Amino acid sequence: MKKFMNSAETLVAESLAGFVAAHERLVAFGADGKFVRRRTLRPGKVAVISGGGAGHEPMHVGFVGLGMLDAACTGHVFTSPTPDQIVSAIRETDGGAGCLLVVKNYDGDVMNFEMAAELAAADHQVATVIVRDDINPDGFRRSQGRRGVAGTLVVEKLLGAAAEAGWPLDDLKLLGEDLDGRIRTMGVSLRGVRVPDTQRETFALAEDEMEMGVGIHGESGRARAKFATATEIVAMILEAIRLDLSPERNDRLLLFVNGFGGTPVSELYLAYNIARSLCADFGLAVARSLVGTYVTSLDMAGLSVTIARLDGRELSLWDAPVDTAALRWGP
Repeated sequence: MKKFMNSAETLVAESLAGFVAAHERLVAFGADGKFVRRRTLRPGKVAVISGGGAGHEPMHVGFVGLGMLDAACTGHVFTSPTPDQIVSAIRETDGGAGCLLVVKNYDGDVMNFEMAAELAAADHQVATVIVRDDINPDGFRRSQGRRGVAGTLVVEKLLGAAAEAGWPLDDLKLLGEDLDGRIRTMGVSLRGVRVPDTQRETFALAEDEMEMGVGIHGESGRARAKFATATEIVAMILEAIRLDLSPERNDRLLLFVNGFGGTPVSELYLAYNIARSLCADFGLAVARSLVGTYVTSLDMAGLSVTIARLDGRELSLWDAPVDTAALRWGP
């Protein structure tokens, strides 16, 4: 397997060093290089912290900056950051209003972030929001219940904007918990993930097969199906989300089509166009859109579709200025 790397052991550290150097206007390393934080921290606001294993870039480090995350902790490929990384981020970014931890629902992430919150509790006010947006309700070997996948971006953007606007910690936690049942994501893969450590793909598909309902760690999905046209694939995804989310005609939706790392942008926009047309056929109004490669699974050939039911206040939070390496809009 050919990769642009020196070794699997140094890949993450060297990549993060390059990321910080390339975006030095926005970010810096935290203490001892344990995490990436906003270069200029803002005292008096709640610090929003997230993280996870490497391999999902630009999530989470690409979302560090104005209007989104104050810090992101990165573990080895598909491996949770350690509690000491997270505690270090809490200590350095807490500007007096406490810290909100945004955690994807994977067992390792939940365990390590919970441990960090307990270790920091004596000196810092810490709250946690767990993201569970995956369409599969029963989880897989890495999670109990729905996994946190591409919808994590939506949660981090809304909570980051609210924190920037001065919301207190308790209100941010309530918003994050309220979003839990209003965001759903489903992914499809045409090829497994080639993990640097193992030098092999996580699962194998025949030329005429695809994997429906995949996660973002290269794990298999809910069903293996015959490969189909883009319209048929997106229709299957939208129908599954629609049945689970139960959007109504007066709902205002965010439609997010995300690439897993090995899918051309042209195909993502094609899928978005199909999804947008299908929403119109269902009588559903798409109020906001996002298309691109944001929440990846290394080089997986595939995509996911996320739909979020948002109210007017939340749409305003989505529209609020953001200035990060991966997301940037507003004044």
